[in-house]
Amino acid sequence: SSHWPQSQISVPAPPARDPPTVAAMGKVHGSLARAGKVKNQTPKVAKAEKKKSLTGRAKKRFTYNRRFVSVVKGGPKRGPNSNNK
Repeated sequence: SSHWPQSQISVPAPPARDPPTVAAMGKVHGSLARAGKVKNQTPKVAKAEKKKSLTGRAKKRFTYNRRFVSVVKGGPKRGPNSNNK
């Protein structure tokens, strides 16, 4: 890499900017008194018990079988989260 002497480097001055103007003087997101309103009024539902998820080799085997082995031939392509038969 070449090193230029300081006298030959010219850096342009940044453009002059107007002072920042405030677009709207109103409040934006409401008062903090209403913070968490929806979450607090939502009824608490306990987590359902699920079976232990696969790990390691078993998980790789499961995803391979789901993607490549048990695919349905014919018909439109369906996404991995589709519930249509």
